[in-house]
Amino acid sequence: MSEQQIHEQKQTSEQQTPEPDPLEEARARIADLEDRWRRTAAELDNFRKRCAKDLVRARQQERARTAAGWLPVIDNLERALEHASSDPEHIVEGVRAVHQQAVSVLADLGFPRRDDTGRPFDPALHEAVGTIADKELVPGTVAHVVRPGYGSDDDILRHAAVVVATRSD
Repeated sequence: MSEQQIHEQKQTSEQQTPEPDPLEEARARIADLEDRWRRTAAELDNFRKRCAKDLVRARQQERARTAAGWLPVIDNLERALEHASSDPEHIVEGVRAVHQQAVSVLADLGFPRRDDTGRPFDPALHEAVGTIADKELVPGTVAHVVRPGYGSDDDILRHAAVVVATRSD
């Protein structure tokens, strides 16, 4: 091949390869970005659904764990009812044992029984149901617990219903 033929062949091949159209490049880029966006949106939707299922499963497991903690209490109450006609002292002893077991279940769940007698009244922890004038008690302290509270200072399950000491005149 002569030099002229090689030169003509190069010109022909350059003419056959058109320059890329910027509009077509932009359309291709847009199509690629839309595809990526749709895939990401689908992944996010699947993640949301998976999280919702995990939350339902975790709630079911926690409910089952809590219910299982109460089963021994129910068993002991049923035993007490079976022996209800026997000696009353034994019945009272059995009921006290079941009561202690129930309090223990609540403590194991993170809600220990509160002993608030003699502590300063705190509306975040206590519900005042009455007052009493007593010279021996400091005003503003819990004189008597009517209904015990359960939980820690930061996580109250139920406020204690209390009688609060006031000044005696």
